[in-house]
Amino acid sequence: MRDPNLSQHFLRSPKLALILIGHSNLKKRDTVLEIGAGSGVITSALANRVTKVIAVEPDRMAAVKLRANLNKRGIKNVEIIEDDFMNVELPEGPYKVFSNPPFHLSSAIIHKLIEAENPPESFYLILQKQMALKLINTERHYTSQLGLKLIQDYNTKIRLPLKPTDFTPPPAVPTVLFEAKRINL
Repeated sequence: MRDPNLSQHFLRSPKLALILIGHSNLKKRDTVLEIGAGSGVITSALANRVTKVIAVEPDRMAAVKLRANLNKRGIKNVEIIEDDFMNVELPEGPYKVFSNPPFHLSSAIIHKLIEAENPPESFYLILQKQMALKLINTERHYTSQLGLKLIQDYNTKIRLPLKPTDFTPPPAVPTVLFEAKRINL
């Protein structure tokens, strides 16, 4: 388990990971980047749904557990990159992102994705609800500078609210599955 001060909250259930993926536009032919794969709850669910998963995990012990879990399940379509996501080159071809990143890195991750030479076709992130609301163009809530930049190229919305009990440890703030889909693809 990683440092609880790093705002990391892991999905408890592979079944929930499948439900969340079902609320995305991921297709069998897709390559999907997962940021902060942990022990592989989301990774395994993604691997059963898409052609290739690129799982980025900076923590060596978590990466060891991830490899063991994937091997135990006979999953072969996952490339594991053991590095900090901010140091990782993004895929060259079309790709999508599905991730439950540490909350404190969400803004930096979104900046990297949308400012890339080859930004993702879509991305799905589990975010603090307060941050997700700032990324959506709406009259009801303040849209942040990052949100204003994001909505130039992406349609954004909250796909699904999550419960604190969906995670270990449970977050102290409301969380949601956030969607951003490229406009004019």
